[in-house]
Amino acid sequence: MTAVAPNFRLDGKRALVTGAGRGIGLAIARAYAASGADVTLCARTKEDVETEAAALTACGLRAEALVADVTDIAGFAGHVASRPAFDVFVNNAGTNRPKPLIDVTEEDYDAVMGLNVRAAIFAAKAVTASMLESGKAGSVINMSSQMGHVGAANRTLYCASKWALEGFTKALAVELGSKGIRVNTICPTFIETPLTKSFLDDPQFRGQVLSKIKLGRLGTVDDVVGAAVFLASDSSALMTGSALMLDGGWTSD
Repeated sequence: MTAVAPNFRLDGKRALVTGAGRGIGLAIARAYAASGADVTLCARTKEDVETEAAALTACGLRAEALVADVTDIAGFAGHVASRPAFDVFVNNAGTNRPKPLIDVTEEDYDAVMGLNVRAAIFAAKAVTASMLESGKAGSVINMSSQMGHVGAANRTLYCASKWALEGFTKALAVELGSKGIRVNTICPTFIETPLTKSFLDDPQFRGQVLSKIKLGRLGTVDDVVGAAVFLASDSSALMTGSALMLDGGWTSD
């Protein structure tokens, strides 16, 4: 009997990561490039993605920058259509405006739901349309959250957006499974990034968060990249319509 190690390499795969200028998206893009993928880093921040793509290229890896706003539905779709089909799409761009529902404004709703749901759905539409047109199987990874599986005070909008993304993911997995396109979510707990810094710097809030995480620590971007590489690789070939929980045990009770 010959033992075969799982293959997590991404050689020959084209990967698109949105929200790749910093935080989780950037860490995933770096990991994909290191794993052999040809990575496109997408964000609105021109300096961030161009600097990071150049740094990866300087290391002998394959990377390019795409300056685009995913909330510009037609514009983003045009960028995708003008490129060869991607094998991997990380639908990572997102935002949060934590506050009690009584204080939530229509502008808050439009900002959170517009990026986390509307833009995410139409970004996935653009990328999967290209996959289907080229006859290419692929992996779509929607960046969700533990808050797509539980509720929390001051996060009515965010929870609503991530629960919506979880439902969308399952439905799209059903729709595209016969075409060989897999669709899954990654669901992190609180990860220390620029997006979370403002409220994790509050000792009381930080303590409340840590009391819910069974492993007793906050997450880091390094805790997320392994899952992202797994879902992009052939080692997850039978996984679709699933949520990969990286919550330190938050949702276990």
